[in-house]
Amino acid sequence: MKILSLYAQSNSLKFSLYEMKDEELIVDGEFERIGLDASFYTIRLDGEKIVQEIEINSLDDTIDILIDKLISLDVIKSVDDIAGIGHRVIQGRDKFTESVIVNDDVLAKLDEIDESTPINSPTNSLVIKKCRESMPLIPNVVVFDTAFNQTMDEETYLYPVPYKWYKEYGVRKFGFHGTSHRCNANTMKDIYGREDFRLISCHIGNTGSVAAIKDMKCVDTSMGFTDVSGIMMGTKSGDIDPSIIPYVMEKEGKNIGEILNDLNKNSGLLGLSEYSSDMRDINAKCDEGDEKALLARKKYVRRVVDYIAQYYVLLGGADALVFSAGVGENSVPVRREICEKLACLGVKIDLDKNNITREQVKISTEDSSIDVYVLHVDEQLLIARDTLNIIKNR
Repeated sequence: MKILSLYAQSNSLKFSLYEMKDEELIVDGEFERIGLDASFYTIRLDGEKIVQEIEINSLDDTIDILIDKLISLDVIKSVDDIAGIGHRVIQGRDKFTESVIVNDDVLAKLDEIDESTPINSPTNSLVIKKCRESMPLIPNVVVFDTAFNQTMDEETYLYPVPYKWYKEYGVRKFGFHGTSHRCNANTMKDIYGREDFRLISCHIGNTGSVAAIKDMKCVDTSMGFTDVSGIMMGTKSGDIDPSIIPYVMEKEGKNIGEILNDLNKNSGLLGLSEYSSDMRDINAKCDEGDEKALLARKKYVRRVVDYIAQYYVLLGGADALVFSAGVGENSVPVRREICEKLACLGVKIDLDKNNITREQVKISTEDSSIDVYVLHVDEQLLIARDTLNIIKNR
């Protein structure tokens, strides 16, 4: 049974097709610069990578091109070979606490969310509607990045602002990366063979968040109302004093939109280093002794450690600390520096094991107070699993 996983953004579409009998990835790839000049797609199949520049005017066109390519490459004979389509959606607010099969009511709620929150766009709804229209016999399932975080209690998800903001405008912490944190929790459940453990999950890549998980439920997470909050990221600032915003607006003559653009796209690693948002570039500059790069990495590490320490206290200790995503899986010095700062909690790592990248590995020593793991997260596969489970049980 084949399941197609999709993740649509304003100018890109990521896809993966799985044979779910053995959870085998058949083909995956991306369509990029959709609606812009020099649009192209990348398809990975049978160990080969196909890159083709092609005019892609819209997300509607993208779905048509994708299905045509899957057929022409003999990946599928027709759309009838696809049993279900899973869609990753960033924001489900508090309307959705789990993945759901798409119907008219779900689409109406998605449209309401698109209109009422700054982090969502109509992109996901457009792609879902296109799939329903062009492949009406194939069920669609929506998997929400916010769903896993909906187990936070009111004390956690409310902000200390006028209560009216929450009741009338829905201002509250939602958290994101829930799909990734759920993957990490599921993997640790398999490793431990039980669900009663305390986990601090670090999804750190170009964007990032830290989550406190107890007994497979999210207790707290670093991202909040939008994905610019929490830890420092590649181009995002993370938490800052909100009074900075009107101050810089006045100094630079910028409007609120321009300042928010700076906080989202010109801050973080890029902002402090004035060089790059990519930790690989920052690490290379650090090796050369570049002072701004060293400062940026130190600040990045500090902000992650701050949240780990906070959640260690919140959970009353921790059984496991997990690193995942681009930086978490591949940046040896960042993991080392984070764990060195956690030595006061009894965290100890094996430096040789920490040097391993792109593998699932336990890097803590036997006498470490907390198990430390590096995990590979396949969010597309989790979307496919949710899709399969829902369409089988509907």
